[in-house]
Amino acid sequence: MDPASLTKLLSPAGQELLGQLPPYSEREVLQVSERLRASGVDADLVAAALTQSRLRARARAKFGDRAQTMVFTPDGLEQATRHVVALHHARRYAEAGSHLVADLGCGLGGDALALSELAVPVLAVEADPTTAALAAANLRPYPTAAVRHGDALALDLAAEGVDAVFADPARRAGGRRVFDPAAYAPPLDAVLALRARVPALGVKVAPGVPYAALPADAHARWVSVDGDVVEAGLWFGAVAPEGPGRSALVLAGERADVLTERDDAGARAPDAPARAGEVRPPGAFLYEPDGAVIRAGLVARVGELLGAGLLSEGIAYLTGDSLVESPFATAYRVLDHFPFALKPLRSYLRARDVGALTIKKRGTAVEPEQLRRQLALKGGRPATIVLTRIAGRHSVLVVEPV
Repeated sequence: MDPASLTKLLSPAGQELLGQLPPYSEREVLQVSERLRASGVDADLVAAALTQSRLRARARAKFGDRAQTMVFTPDGLEQATRHVVALHHARRYAEAGSHLVADLGCGLGGDALALSELAVPVLAVEADPTTAALAAANLRPYPTAAVRHGDALALDLAAEGVDAVFADPARRAGGRRVFDPAAYAPPLDAVLALRARVPALGVKVAPGVPYAALPADAHARWVSVDGDVVEAGLWFGAVAPEGPGRSALVLAGERADVLTERDDAGARAPDAPARAGEVRPPGAFLYEPDGAVIRAGLVARVGELLGAGLLSEGIAYLTGDSLVESPFATAYRVLDHFPFALKPLRSYLRARDVGALTIKKRGTAVEPEQLRRQLALKGGRPATIVLTRIAGRHSVLVVEPV
């Protein structure tokens, strides 16, 4: 968004126009645009307002009804923390008694907004001038929030009276995701160095952050929302009351469940992906751990809670003979299992009149869509199969959801 369009959008006339727009509809956007221009509304303002209307419609998934009064950019919305997750971030600072949080790389102000809703004072810093202006607009209703345009790492934390930091380094460049922490903006190592000045530090990172990038003194938490892994965070000092270790936060509807494994004794190296679990033959039930549990390396921990073991070392499927309800894993009843081979599998499914086939996989190179074409099923019954390894051997499990 160019500065002139931004100025028009944030003006009283622009805000009034945004408030008058109907709910966004891709089919009607051209008609709405032509009607507004014919009535004499500035063409640049119409374009900017309709873009915001489209982004607000997308943003409802992250911000709910708040999105209707916020302003966005496409990249800023993509990286913005979901509000339900941002509130979990903010509670860490509220419970630590933080007096002033520096939100470094605040983007559109999503995390600063959550802090403000909990009355935690926040100084939000953003390097991009357009994004900083939009963050200021989003945070205007909150007197405990201030936005500053500038280099986040150049902020004099001591002089500002900052006693806690939240940092969200940019992980997109040219519209693409950045996976190397050294390529974050600013680089992850530079952000982590801040804890030498302000020990109470939280850093939002990509869910696929390499385990080798996790400092030994960090509490690393992965977060899933309704089954999708959305982020990871590294927490230190007063905002990490759990101490060093890893955890998974599983959010589903109104529920929030946390699975934690501490590492006080340094029993596991920071770059270890998981604690080893017991391998056992297939039982009556198959458990598929939540993605946040898998990324946190807590599959074996969930197995202990379920009384279940691994189907194969290094593959995140668990099996047991008892059905145990858990927010950390989805349960399936095992109907059958056998070694994987195309012709026997086709014969098995055709004999049971299977047509609609759900294929789940882990630990195998088989492509589900290619296999579905090769099976050429025409029956009338549904079925679910799991392609994986059992004690290292390529196998098929026929299952049904519990």
